[in-house]
Amino acid sequence: MSTPSTNPNQSRFSVKRPRRALAMFGAAATLAAGLASYGFSPAGATTQSTADRLAPAVSTFPFKLVASPGIAKCLPHARGEAWITPGPLNDVMKVTLWGMPRNSDFDLFVIQTPNKPFGVSWYQSDIHAGSSGSGTAVVQGIFDKETFSVSPGGTVTFPPTHQFHLGVWFNDPNLPFRLGCEPGQAKPVVTPFNGEQHAGIQVVNTASFPINAGPLSRVHR
Repeated sequence: MSTPSTNPNQSRFSVKRPRRALAMFGAAATLAAGLASYGFSPAGATTQSTADRLAPAVSTFPFKLVASPGIAKCLPHARGEAWITPGPLNDVMKVTLWGMPRNSDFDLFVIQTPNKPFGVSWYQSDIHAGSSGSGTAVVQGIFDKETFSVSPGGTVTFPPTHQFHLGVWFNDPNLPFRLGCEPGQAKPVVTPFNGEQHAGIQVVNTASFPINAGPLSRVHR
């Protein structure tokens, strides 16, 4: 069995070394925490990209869709809401409908003017309203102050034209006719606002905004 050392210098060293190691460990931990708070790892590698740290805060722009002319008489609770979240390259738009007929389908467009004649129109998505009469679609594209279409030549020619409004149409032209949304009409009104260019009338739009300053014009990236 070995005899414990009685050398006072050796005894002091054996006591102090754990304390020094603990102190060094604590300092290293404090340094690591400080670096992490600035987005760096202890080795100097960034834990958050420069682009992320310098990017501006993203804000979502919400707005309402209101019943189109004549719709409130046949669908008194028809309404919608949209949320546009700008991104560095494009935008994400969510559109939700309420107060629609159960298990019915609709078509979402970005349009030049909210009511007739609608102007230049861009097909975005289908929306299905389920058993509760509500439905949602999420689309990605340019939905902000820079939204425009242009045709410099071809079968149709027109200059750069902004589209700052939204409109939603019945996919089936027979549905609004059966609901009594087209009083005085002998047969269903057919419009070109779906993939087959055989849709019904408009159900909601963004007419609560000025014609030349629709909600998309208020979104900035």
